[in-house]
Amino acid sequence: MVTFPLGLQAEAVIFDFDGVIVDTEPLHYEAFQRLLEPLGLGFSWEEYIKTYMGFDDRDAFLEAFNDLERRMTPLALQDLIDRKAVIFQEIIRGGISAYPGAVNLIRQIHNSGTPLAISSGALRSDIEPILETLGLADCFDVIVTAEDVAKSKPDPECYRLAHSRLNTFHSLNLAAQRVLAIEDTPAGIRAALGAGLQVLAVTNSYPAEQLSQATAITESLDLPEIKHTTP
Repeated sequence: MVTFPLGLQAEAVIFDFDGVIVDTEPLHYEAFQRLLEPLGLGFSWEEYIKTYMGFDDRDAFLEAFNDLERRMTPLALQDLIDRKAVIFQEIIRGGISAYPGAVNLIRQIHNSGTPLAISSGALRSDIEPILETLGLADCFDVIVTAEDVAKSKPDPECYRLAHSRLNTFHSLNLAAQRVLAIEDTPAGIRAALGAGLQVLAVTNSYPAEQLSQATAITESLDLPEIKHTTP
């Protein structure tokens, strides 16, 4: 069990990715605009924050097309998702850095032997190269991505799946309330709470007043050292 300075205790931890571990939201926004602006479907950064942040790529493209009442075939949708993934890889080759404290916190939790997972609306091809770059590829037992679920956050499917896979991986039977999700968006908080998890929200993307449903809120993951105890 790990105890956080904010008084939270957990026997497993599930991290969101974008906006929690790394600041990739501006990079995703740039990739979307490169594809959507030539189609007359571009949107502002403010609109991205208000509407699109927290969506996986599939739902983001569907939302953009729905706004102008345009229809899109499944084949065209998959083509956009694939092209966006290529553009995103081009962008991240320019460099990526983690949020303050994120890498150290993940390493502390991993070194304590506490089960760790990622539950993200990003693609696995977006996540794994960044984890390699940050030296975190060995830390996560389970990674749930957009490819693994039918619905994106705020639907709780992604967190239910991550929780289930952690239990299977470690041959455990941890109740949901003994698992902590670390999130940065209202949609992510609703997803984690819907799966029965505790939630620590970090104000990387939204102000605290918009994250008030979380179990606890912090301005940064640059926290004092966590404690590891036997439950």
